[in-house]
Amino acid sequence: MNKTELIDAIAQRTNQSASAVGEVLGAFEGIVTESVARGDKVQLPGFLTFDKSERAARIGRNPATGAELKIPAATVPRVKAGKTFKDAVAK
Repeated sequence: MNKTELIDAIAQRTNQSASAVGEVLGAFEGIVTESVARGDKVQLPGFLTFDKSERAARIGRNPATGAELKIPAATVPRVKAGKTFKDAVAK
């Protein structure tokens, strides 16, 4: 399911216009992105948790040549599934 299909499905289920649902989804994306970028955690209990994680610097290998290369430390987004969501998918 892509974003357009998601918007259409939500619009149909809630009897809202697709444009209104699109605006809400866009606002949701923006708020989550801004919050996580600030270092806040966004939790939707039982569904998803959005936060950021620090990844340490490490040594990697170029798969073509086998040469070692330094991979710098990075801050990366992290999304974790909640128990209710995991259980529903596992059925």
